[in-house]
Amino acid sequence: MKRRSPLASRVLARLWPPALAIILVLLVWQVIFIAEIKPSYVLPPPTAVGGQLATMLADGKFWQAVATTMTRAVVGFIVAVAIGTALGIAVSRSRVLKAAIGAVLTGLQTMPSIAWFPFAILLFGLTEQAILFVVVLGAAPSIANGLISGIDDVSPQLLRTAHTLGAQGAVLYRLVVIPAALPAYLGGLKQGWAFAWRSLMAGELLVIIASRPSLGVQLSFFRDFANAPALIAVMVVILVIGMLIDGLFSWTANGVRRRRGLGLTQV
Repeated sequence: MKRRSPLASRVLARLWPPALAIILVLLVWQVIFIAEIKPSYVLPPPTAVGGQLATMLADGKFWQAVATTMTRAVVGFIVAVAIGTALGIAVSRSRVLKAAIGAVLTGLQTMPSIAWFPFAILLFGLTEQAILFVVVLGAAPSIANGLISGIDDVSPQLLRTAHTLGAQGAVLYRLVVIPAALPAYLGGLKQGWAFAWRSLMAGELLVIIASRPSLGVQLSFFRDFANAPALIAVMVVILVIGMLIDGLFSWTANGVRRRRGLGLTQV
């Protein structure tokens, strides 16, 4: 019998748990449908949602909506990374700043992003800027806190050694502090992405721009017309996109941990 390659074994080990979870969800869903706990126009069967999803994937307008949503997500996340990283470095370098705004950052991180939208709409109207504003506010505090936590955990011995070798200021942060804080920073980036994605979905439901089709607009449209299969199909797409990008962050963080001999603990 031909033995399975190590790579195939690793891929299989990673794929079967989520595949099993998906099968179980579909089975429970089908049982609920058969039991008629909810009428079919509210909770359609998995086959109806799958058929609707296949139709959507063949529609160019659907991919335009995906492109709009992903463009907003990427732009908002990049801005949040720039702001969160700069803020994290500034706070970590100053005890005064840490005492002044450290608690504010935590408060902003815990504040529901949807609570910002009335203020964002008041500032910017029903525009792209309103959505970007809330996406950045949702993600930047988590990124900043992740970096601050990582810098706080950098070994004092490592810093003393770097100082002895002449590393100071920006060089110290670029070559020593940031690399040492990278695992926690990646954790902050992962959490920041999750907040950015949730903020974006809320924004696209509240700030509807007619000339900019998006996944949020499609959710609102299918809800208004009580098209449950299409509504759930869009929700599945949103879930899958979020899981894929979250998995990318986890894969990157695990690679960093593996190179540092820290094992494969998920973040």
